[in-house]
Amino acid sequence: MGNPVSSATEFLIRTLFDLYILVVMLRFLLQLVRADFYNPLSQFVVRATNPPLVPLRRLIPGFSGVDVSALLLALALKMAELAIISLVRGASGIDLMALIVVSMADLTQLVVYIFIIAIIIQVVLSWVSPGGYNPMTVLLHHLTEPLMRPARRIVPTFSGLDLSPLVVLIVLQLVLILIVEPLYRLA
Repeated sequence: MGNPVSSATEFLIRTLFDLYILVVMLRFLLQLVRADFYNPLSQFVVRATNPPLVPLRRLIPGFSGVDVSALLLALALKMAELAIISLVRGASGIDLMALIVVSMADLTQLVVYIFIIAIIIQVVLSWVSPGGYNPMTVLLHHLTEPLMRPARRIVPTFSGLDLSPLVVLIVLQLVLILIVEPLYRLA
């Protein structure tokens, strides 16, 4: 077993970095799907990410509706997190290419998990409160619709049961297996 102080420090570093990276990735994804900017949850995400992103956007403009500065911020934060954790563990040096590849794999995995969790929450909410309005349900719909729409075209409803979330979850799991795992092995 490791040093408890080192383990606690690593836990705090991971938690703080990962929570903020999650908010930055949510901002990127919500902008990508053009979710409602005036939604209270969107406003929280925007306010939480504006301090680093506003100055960064002056240096790095968007490209074709893609917020490149948010992606680069998430990548830089993930690289910083992994580098700090390596130093806490006592590593003497850090391989920059491995750090970049692992950071990209972590961010890709995070995006896939965001979609998986959003789809599961949306399915559960459709069982518990179908047709109910909540700011979160609107954002979940905006977030998952680009993935669900093509699946709905391919998979017909079966006795009133929409199986498209199952298809999308299978595809997302394949992304983890075919893209994320090889990236980790590459690093």
